[in-house]
Amino acid sequence: MSSTSENIDKNLTFRRYEDGDTKWDQWQEKIFDASHSPMCPEYVLSTPPCQGSCPAGEDIRSYLNIVRGVEKPPAGISWQEYAFRRLTEANPFPAVMGRVCPAPCESGCNRNQVDDFVGINSVEHFLGDWALANKMGYSSKAESTGKSVAVLGGGPAGLACAYQLALKGHSVTIFDEHELLGGMMRYGIPSFRTPREVLDGEIQRILDLGIKTRMNTHVGKDISLAELENQYDAIFMSMGAQSGRPLPVPGAEAPNCVTAMAFLRAFNDGRLQHVGNRVVVIGGGDTSIDVATVARRLGKVTNKHETDHPEHVIANNASHDVAKISAREGAEVVLVSRASISKMHANKHEIEQAQAEGIEIICGITPVEVVRDANGRATALRVAEFEIVKGETVIKPGTERDLPADLIVSAIGQSVDFTGLEEFNNNRGLIKPDSHYRFPGKKHIFVGGDVIKPHLLTTAIGHASIAADGIHDYLSGLTELEKRPKVDKHRFDLQRKLLEKGLQVVEYDHTQTWGTDRSNFAVHNFEDRSAKYVIQSTELFLGHFTFQDRNKRETITLNADQALGNFNERLIALVEAKVVAEAKRCMSCGLCFECDNCVVYCPQAAVFKVKRDKSTIGRYVDTDYSKCIGCHICADVCPTGYIKMGMGE
Repeated sequence: MSSTSENIDKNLTFRRYEDGDTKWDQWQEKIFDASHSPMCPEYVLSTPPCQGSCPAGEDIRSYLNIVRGVEKPPAGISWQEYAFRRLTEANPFPAVMGRVCPAPCESGCNRNQVDDFVGINSVEHFLGDWALANKMGYSSKAESTGKSVAVLGGGPAGLACAYQLALKGHSVTIFDEHELLGGMMRYGIPSFRTPREVLDGEIQRILDLGIKTRMNTHVGKDISLAELENQYDAIFMSMGAQSGRPLPVPGAEAPNCVTAMAFLRAFNDGRLQHVGNRVVVIGGGDTSIDVATVARRLGKVTNKHETDHPEHVIANNASHDVAKISAREGAEVVLVSRASISKMHANKHEIEQAQAEGIEIICGITPVEVVRDANGRATALRVAEFEIVKGETVIKPGTERDLPADLIVSAIGQSVDFTGLEEFNNNRGLIKPDSHYRFPGKKHIFVGGDVIKPHLLTTAIGHASIAADGIHDYLSGLTELEKRPKVDKHRFDLQRKLLEKGLQVVEYDHTQTWGTDRSNFAVHNFEDRSAKYVIQSTELFLGHFTFQDRNKRETITLNADQALGNFNERLIALVEAKVVAEAKRCMSCGLCFECDNCVVYCPQAAVFKVKRDKSTIGRYVDTDYSKCIGCHICADVCPTGYIKMGMGE
């Protein structure tokens, strides 16, 4: 029900008063003074902004509604499993993404207009861990198509595409140059952010669908693309961008000036055990934070040999033995960023954690030169203040200074290894596909992930889903693929819910009729605009929602001393009760969450509850057009914006 003056909380950010007003006016006074119109209500499904902001296209609103108990699972399925199944229609890595995704969905959440966003990542984290603990697996009901697909790269894009294709009945083989699958999830993100048992569990669940692998195989070197084209019906290219970009300044060829990708690979392989006295990292994104926090944990060792430098381990696949027998001490770690802290691309929470761990962040400066000694090793990074003039970096004279360093790590970008696949390089080290993520001129080759543009893991998963649809259509005989919807997401399906309950919609008989409120050939009064429309907060009745504190996950914050040698996970999952409470904060934008406002406030009793044996989420209420006078009260008091005045003229 709507809020009253007695339960208004001053912490609300939603404006209940105009400037200068001090008196609270009851909502009812305006509601019952509503005008009339020739329009009657219809029930319009829209895409919520959380989902519209999710690069993977997760049906977030749906699994939150399942967790909170609004959408009921079919008999014999727990709500946890049902929510997990809905979530993984788009993303097969909920336990990983629930930990490391920077959550653009939460930035888009309409709840930000009331108090604070819904902790979507927290719910995803819980569901992912629950599924692993309860050994949830995937199964495909699709019959084998007899078609085969080669996937180049076993990172998030390749694995997600293989998963989607296997569910559609296709045979899939993943080719990867590494010993283990996971790509950036394994070789880029440190284990204290993504525990390896979690990653391994989610990968194995995908492989259990019957997906084959060819590891330690670089397509273009160990096997040619032409061979794959002869053996497979389609190809998905998701090699990733796991080659780092070196610093574009004089002296950067110093042996102890390395890329972030080489650094993280050596650490995640277990080879890198210490980093020296002082490490300087150049960047500003999530990768630079990962490098800095890893370096802080590794620290330096005493009694090491002068020849036992970190760059030897990073470059030569050797291992550090000295660290195992020497005392470990903290290393000084400095992160250099051209941007201010507020404009750094890294997750703000991770920046705060890095600073708490004693990592110094220096902003507003740019690398000028790597200072080297007589042996050619870097001893410092020379930096300076700068300004941008007509798109060019101009150094401010007299602002140069040297930052001493035993190891310099460049985290300024990534690139793709196109050896043997040069024809796909767009001359900028990436691949440019069409809107279906198909390579122009090659109808059987599709692309996804960082080979298009290095971005979030969840972006790669979204690419994979769209590409898998295109591959499936191509293998089904469609040479010209249909236009993708404007809002290209995994959407709530009302008809699927009706079928789950044993209710069927009769096929339209194509005879002329007036209205659809009593006809059986359609879900009457209902329209699905989710493929083309994202609902805004201005279309919701925000007055319905009271202030509720977000249920926040506990993060173990370490200081400089505690971080040294600490590779334990820092993020603690919410318990079940708090997960349910957090899901209940969801405003279910664009879909009914059964609050009863429209039924209670309708002065004509035109809006009524659908009988229990015929109702489901999205079909909870209906309208009798013979009683409706078009007063639009039901639309005014609908918290979710699900009711629109759209039927009739």
